[in-house]
Amino acid sequence: MSSMLPRNRSMPASAVIPVLLYPSVPEAAEWLCKAFGFTERLRIGTHRVQLNAPAGQGAVVVAARGPSAEATSASVMVRVRGVDALFRAACDHGASVIGPPQTQVYGERQFTVTDPFGHVWTFSESVDDVDPASWGGEYLGHDAEEG
Repeated sequence: MSSMLPRNRSMPASAVIPVLLYPSVPEAAEWLCKAFGFTERLRIGTHRVQLNAPAGQGAVVVAARGPSAEATSASVMVRVRGVDALFRAACDHGASVIGPPQTQVYGERQFTVTDPFGHVWTFSESVDDVDPASWGGEYLGHDAEEG
């Protein structure tokens, strides 16, 4: 079995993806691109932008800070296989559920939990390769990992 994760055009290829929360996603994404050399990969309205890392490998997500995230400035997204089994294990070990596993229109099955130390984690399994245009995303270029 290949160790590579399934491809989904709606998701960066990175296995671990930091999610940075900002009050203004367009403003933050523009600044990060200009100041640090990130490039936009995918724009989702004005509430979420995926950015390719300057070195060409890796990604970060810039997302809108919601009312329940006042004390949180970042979370971590991890791409996995077997998201449902991982959810059960996380709950068995004391994770607090923010959102149970759900299959999203963008081809990912995801759950979000808080660990016992207050860190927010989203685990995501690609279940379909979905064209971002089919659900309202705006694909802005090829993946950094593809060259």
